[in-house]
Amino acid sequence: MSSSTLPVPTSPAPAAAASVPLTKKALTADHPTWCPGCGDFAVLAAFYRVLEKLNYPHEKIVTFAGIGCSSRFPYFVNTHGGHFIHGRALPFSAGISLGRDDLHVFVFGGDGDGFSIGGNHLVHTARKNVRLTYVIMDNFVYGLTKKQTSPTSPLGFKTKTDPTGAIDRPINPMRTLLNSGATFVARSHATQVNHMIEMMTRAARHDGFSVVEINSECVEFYPGAFDAANPRKGGTWTVIEEKKHDGTPEDAARHDVTDEVAAYRLALQPWPGCYGVFYENKQQPTKNALEAGLIARARERTKQASDLALLQATFARMR
Repeated sequence: MSSSTLPVPTSPAPAAAASVPLTKKALTADHPTWCPGCGDFAVLAAFYRVLEKLNYPHEKIVTFAGIGCSSRFPYFVNTHGGHFIHGRALPFSAGISLGRDDLHVFVFGGDGDGFSIGGNHLVHTARKNVRLTYVIMDNFVYGLTKKQTSPTSPLGFKTKTDPTGAIDRPINPMRTLLNSGATFVARSHATQVNHMIEMMTRAARHDGFSVVEINSECVEFYPGAFDAANPRKGGTWTVIEEKKHDGTPEDAARHDVTDEVAAYRLALQPWPGCYGVFYENKQQPTKNALEAGLIARARERTKQASDLALLQATFARMR
């Protein structure tokens, strides 16, 4: 039976907004240790604003990460959270989300954690549509290991591991995320704080696996990597204009975020392309909801017997 034929139960409602507004002071845990000028500072500042805006109950927020410069994020945010081994933050976070559907789970990582060591986990968390938000702070280089080639480093980029220039084709993050089955895919730029806040807020409100890739410059080992999309550095900042379904002639040229094929066309634009929401699918049921349905049906078949009673009955049959 395909997942589309399974009855989709009503999953537990997200936790209600907190009665006491969250503040940056309450959310701040420690002083960031990134290099001066690192784009990750702006991402952290934007995330504080997102949490203030969403105003989730403080005790219902989880911030998790793998390994890397960007993955130090949980140290600087005063929420439940942790720092897991390289590339494995997603399966661990998926377990948290499935076990505690009332929590708001945010995962942070870099291009290595997301598209290299953790690439396999990214694909399977996306296709299962686990309810969590993944922010990938992409800097096109392994900064923590002092300038090694990353999976998104462009061809010809000279690093300690490719001193004559990278020869492997880089991953296209948007195309990879779409192909993996992520139900919310967006891209932003660390110099555009308001845009980051909007993208992360929409991702957090999406009921499913949502991903925001943020171009976050490593000023130490790849300065200027994203200047082509930074107007202050002479670049072009192009934001996706979304379809409004208002019946106007100009609306025909706008992007329909529910159109997966159109999202692929945007993903295949030459660098630096455009920024905004590429794709959103609100119809695909989450794994959280599907598992809740399985559990509910099992409870019904066993006439709401307790876990202890079921265990005792199982042992009785084994005698």
